[in-house]
Amino acid sequence: MTGMLGGQTVLVAGAGPGLGRALALRSAAQGAAVVLAARDTERLDALAAEIDGAGGQVLAVPTDLTDPQSVAALVEAATGRFGRLDTVVANAFTAPAMRPLAQTSAEQIRSAVDVSVLATLDLVAAATEALAAAGGSVVTINSMVLRHSQIGYAGYKIAKAGLLAAAQSLATELGPRGIRVNSVAPGYMWGENLQRYFAYLADKSGTTSEELYTQTAAETDLRRLPTPDQVADAVVFLASPMAAAITGQCLDVNCGQYHR
Repeated sequence: MTGMLGGQTVLVAGAGPGLGRALALRSAAQGAAVVLAARDTERLDALAAEIDGAGGQVLAVPTDLTDPQSVAALVEAATGRFGRLDTVVANAFTAPAMRPLAQTSAEQIRSAVDVSVLATLDLVAAATEALAAAGGSVVTINSMVLRHSQIGYAGYKIAKAGLLAAAQSLATELGPRGIRVNSVAPGYMWGENLQRYFAYLADKSGTTSEELYTQTAAETDLRRLPTPDQVADAVVFLASPMAAAITGQCLDVNCGQYHR
């Protein structure tokens, strides 16, 4: 298949609904063979069937990304099926309760760090040899929570800041082996999850989803919110040969809501 990722194998870790699905579909549309990893077997099988039905190459591997043995088996399955691994997209995360730090337990923060940071490190370690052989890349999915300190987001910010630090350090350590490591930090994404959330808020406040969208989008330069597909396109770019000289960077995709 041709495309920006033609001939590549892309592993999407955290291939759930929303952005995870968009990452898989956009990678396949750009010619990549796609490996799907998540715990939910039913969801993985449905997404794999969607990619297969569109003529793409796909492998679904139910995986506990917090279990190093499960992660090692995932990488082995990917390389065994497609013979190479070019890009790892680290999309898995869990968010602690949205409370001030004084009301957030250490265990809640630890759980978020385990999934966002430590699981990513285990996955990259397992995939390093294959990525080095392919001259490949890693793209971690971060968040615009890096750019603010709003009350309630502290636990999530701690996990995502740790993920950014890990990605930057990996870029330095793995660069000599030809592996690029970058991050994408989305803002609000106008997909099914946010649409349901806005509908819930609208019902509670007596307003409409459209009004909430307009209020939120007004905080961005472009007066709109990015979609999961648009965020996924940024990931595809960083995974592609067009980004061959880019590593150690964090690309914000928020329609201009925050400037670094």
